Amino acid sequence: MRAVWVLAVLVVMGRPLAGQGRDTTVLDPIVVTATRTPTRADRLGSRVTVLTEGDLRASGYANVADALAGLAGLTVARTSGAGSATSLFLRGGESDYVKVLVDGVPLNEPGGAYDFANLTLDNVERIEIVRGPASVLYGSDAVSGVVQLFTRAGGGARYAGEFRGGSYGTVEGDAEIAGGDATASYAVTGAWRRSDGLYPVNSGYDNTTVSGRLRVAPVSGTSADVTVRRTSAEFRYPTDGAGDVVDTNQRQLTTSTALSVTFAHRLAERTRLQLALRSHAIGGGIDDPPDGPADTLGAYAYRSQRDLDRQLVDLWADWTALPGITVTGGGTYEHQRDRSTDEGQSDFGPYGSTTDARRHNWAGYGEAMLARGPLAVTAGGRVDRNQRFGTFVTWRGSASAGTPFGLRAFASGGTAFKEPTVFEQFGGSFVVGNPDLAPERTLSWEAGLEQTLLGARVRLSASYFGQRFRDLIQYAFTPVTPDGANYVNLAAADADGLELQATAVPVAGLRLDAQYTYLHTEVTDAGILPDDDAAFRKGDRLLRRPTYAAALDARWDVGPAQLHGGLRWSGSRADADFSTYPATRVSLAAYTLVDAGVTLRPFPRAASLHATAVEVQVRNLFDASYQMAYGFPAQGRMVLMGIRVGMEH
Repeated sequence: MRAVWVLAVLVVMGRPLAGQGRDTTVLDPIVVTATRTPTRADRLGSRVTVLTEGDLRASGYANVADALAGLAGLTVARTSGAGSATSLFLRGGESDYVKVLVDGVPLNEPGGAYDFANLTLDNVERIEIVRGPASVLYGSDAVSGVVQLFTRAGGGARYAGEFRGGSYGTVEGDAEIAGGDATASYAVTGAWRRSDGLYPVNSGYDNTTVSGRLRVAPVSGTSADVTVRRTSAEFRYPTDGAGDVVDTNQRQLTTSTALSVTFAHRLAERTRLQLALRSHAIGGGIDDPPDGPADTLGAYAYRSQRDLDRQLVDLWADWTALPGITVTGGGTYEHQRDRSTDEGQSDFGPYGSTTDARRHNWAGYGEAMLARGPLAVTAGGRVDRNQRFGTFVTWRGSASAGTPFGLRAFASGGTAFKEPTVFEQFGGSFVVGNPDLAPERTLSWEAGLEQTLLGARVRLSASYFGQRFRDLIQYAFTPVTPDGANYVNLAAADADGLELQATAVPVAGLRLDAQYTYLHTEVTDAGILPDDDAAFRKGDRLLRRPTYAAALDARWDVGPAQLHGGLRWSGSRADADFSTYPATRVSLAAYTLVDAGVTLRPFPRAASLHATAVEVQVRNLFDASYQMAYGFPAQGRMVLMGIRVGMEH
């Protein structure tokens, strides 16, 4: 009976996947992230996905990770409710193998780590997801792919506000103002979100995000863009690393400030020069005082503070050498500084450490694209000169070829790298870093076919990919180098898979999208880890990445109403029970999630009030019980109701 209800929901409800609700064709989006120049997706040799503002708004999601979950090749793992640690795995790569950008500013910590817990969709105009190695253009961390957020631009007066509330004590609100013209424009958004969390004690989350964009174009061919995004979050949680409820007052505080200033000038008819100054500052830490006067056993108090700064200068030029031939070349300089302190109390006495580390990187890169008729070929390379690991070279190439019958073949291959983290190189409490670590590296490829049918109302695609991860950095409890370091480059793993996608517009206003992923991962070299290490053992699957996953989404615009919903199915995935030592290998059961909702626009004919809407969203409609990480319960059924009031002139 439940399956019948699922099918009924999917037939009449859905969220958008591309384009606008009344489209009758599946359009090729314009992608910037893949080549740094606006390029049609059907010219690219690698698989890309573009989520538009319409897609994101109709889905009703507040967090970027939720919007990405279910896309082919992407897996999201969240430990519990809102604000908890959230990881993204792309095509089986590690969670620190995805470069995350907002208007070109890298949000990752040096070494690739990024927690999607605090990244909201506020002021986001679109998201571009590029699969495959992208170190040629973006350097370290762009191993399995790139996720880039683009903020909304101004132009025309726009005012909007939204308020939503619902299950788990969730309250969300935001306000937006925008204006300007072709010469100068601005857009500013402020948002606040809170939740009571999933646990009965010490559970809750608050997030405040302010984002803005200013664009000035005083003369034709010259412009300056300034974007800033500031997030402040507090996450209260009672669990330890294994998911056991052990603490009544620990919390994690996080601040993030991303700033980008980009100047663009057209030097000649065929040449454009751009200079970008980018900065990202991360602050915060853990605050865990004693639970009470009697809390004096074991490690009973802990406090940490970390301030991480990344400054990046990027200068590049786009040159149209001949019709259909575009060359992009440039250079970057990045400076990193990581200052951290931690201190704790235990029944053995106090402990703590302080780190103040700096490092920098120079790089030069170039890429050329030839597009003639149905054929497009891209080739590029990059040389990085890092203060710590020296010189590293990466390359990539791709090709796309179309036919008059709507069939397109594409293929790509390349290399990428991820630098060691600051902690792995410089160490901290009870850990000795290894300054001689090499970067982790990968060789990746993909090949696929795409078929357009019925006058571009249906699009089918299939792509096979492979990745070979080498020089993975491992931690050893017993020092493994003559100078006592705990980290070394030894491990290796593989990931291969198949992605299937289908998008259809059977009638005007109705969009359907189906996605399926088969993923095979395997540890090929466990390095120095013992045979009983459940987290990384030769021949085993990599953790928290299901072998099979599928999603079905739909959206139907009917007069003033928009019905939307989706189904996401995840097969079983391997994990480890970290409550034991050594950790025990476990398997997380498969699960199915169904979302549904309706948005009603009471003033569909009033253009100035087109953003006004009333909505109801239901997550996990059938209250499925499941886990994305062993020991941590996931969120059950969640109902959200809200109203959005907007005006545009």
